[in-house]
Amino acid sequence: MVALVGMSSPWVIGISLVILVPLSIYISGRRNPAYFQKRRVSGSKTPPRSLSPSRKGSISEKGAPNKVELLSSFPPCRRSALLELKGHKSGAYKDLVISDDPSLETLRDNSLPTTRTYNRFEEPLKYTPAGFSTADIVALGDFPPYDILSGVPLPEAYEGFNHETALPRPYRPFRWAYHQTMCQFSDRRPRSIVAQTDNAAALTKMETDWWLEVDKDYCAKIAERKGLYQKYGKLVLDYQPGSELACKELMEMALQFYCARYPKHFQLSNDNTVFHNKLLNTSTIIANFHPLVVIMNNIAEDFALVLRSEADGQYYFRAGCICSSLGWNVSTKIGKSLFAIHAGIVPDYEEKMAFSMDRFFTKMPTSSPIQRGSWSLEAGAPLFMPPGDPHEASRAVQAEALRADEVTLRVDWQTLRRLPLSGAVVFNFKALFTPLAEFRDEAYIPALVLKICKEGKENLMAYKNTWHVEHVAIPELERYAEEQREKGMVRGEKEGEEWTVETLAASPYFPGWEEKWHRQQGF
Repeated sequence: MVALVGMSSPWVIGISLVILVPLSIYISGRRNPAYFQKRRVSGSKTPPRSLSPSRKGSISEKGAPNKVELLSSFPPCRRSALLELKGHKSGAYKDLVISDDPSLETLRDNSLPTTRTYNRFEEPLKYTPAGFSTADIVALGDFPPYDILSGVPLPEAYEGFNHETALPRPYRPFRWAYHQTMCQFSDRRPRSIVAQTDNAAALTKMETDWWLEVDKDYCAKIAERKGLYQKYGKLVLDYQPGSELACKELMEMALQFYCARYPKHFQLSNDNTVFHNKLLNTSTIIANFHPLVVIMNNIAEDFALVLRSEADGQYYFRAGCICSSLGWNVSTKIGKSLFAIHAGIVPDYEEKMAFSMDRFFTKMPTSSPIQRGSWSLEAGAPLFMPPGDPHEASRAVQAEALRADEVTLRVDWQTLRRLPLSGAVVFNFKALFTPLAEFRDEAYIPALVLKICKEGKENLMAYKNTWHVEHVAIPELERYAEEQREKGMVRGEKEGEEWTVETLAASPYFPGWEEKWHRQQGF
């Protein structure tokens, strides 16, 4: 079973479909450690909590995940971090009241509502899936140290960062050979642990210094995103009652990250009420805007928030700020569960994947964010394409007038992490465009992309939707690949041996990427 959907489908949403296949691989790896020879050990101080010790998934008669087990399952608790905060050097949290972790029954019977705006002073206390009470949240106030709460360190300050020349890292997430499936990996050779591990490697530990990136086009990107929001409104940004805590938490974490990573360009006022953006020459009074609007106006990336429902234990898309979507929009997905988004669209989702997906989201710890990349070849640099957009029709034909210098690589670089207080799961993704000509001096890349375009599995290539540019891209890639062979840039393991096309050891990059990247930025 291959969990892939065409890029033109409105169901290709950044909430889950963009990470669906590698997540299924990740889930399989959890069941069979052979799939992950270097799998990261959870940093959580407490094990996943569940009233049901069974590891065997179950599906209801209609295909939906079994509610009994999901209702009794919660993510690892992070309340132990309150002890560390109590001794924080600032002294701001010395009066925190540390109580015992809530029982599973308390979490289940007194869940913070996710479908209505909640009163933070409600009695009895309400609890997030992560085990924090409304009293804890009030006591922590605005902008608590999320690095301590989550177990994920703040980034190092980016020394040498120049906003006029900075480039995003040159992600090249190309892999061969594989056919993606839920519980096994196969290619045209006999199955092997090597092949399995190679495919699983697409999903890796997030590099925390690079969660959010700023480059030389930052100001233009913000302007484009604000223009899209002004034109399309809820098609690109929307939120539902009950998502308030998660939206606020995400905004605070993102602003904290910017201030730590780019301290010369972004600062918070001493009382954390104003965000100063020196690149845009703006100062935002945070309380005057919804948190997602603050993000829209300052963070040039997309976010989708998925919250656990207290009613059935499933995860629902409750809020999002998403501009880099092709063929779908936020308004048609908001409020739907992962099951509702995928069932009937992704092959075999109901029968084979639904329970595993919900179980994965339930047990994901805050301290283990992950990342991966997907890619396609495009004509130009289409960022947002709602259904009916004129560009949509152009993807169904091979335009004779298309030139090689108009073809780009689009990489959607994606991260997935759990927020520590609300327990929400946040998808973050950014669309990056690179001219095809950049492949010319990137060893092995032209031959690898050619192999995928010519021999990739049909439904995988339909998902990537490269056909509309292949008549131009393939001849150009063939020329680059031949040049690299003639120059000796491509070699096999042994002297004089031809290179067997396969996933590069440097993936998602290419050999020598840092030297090229630094040179292009004037380092």
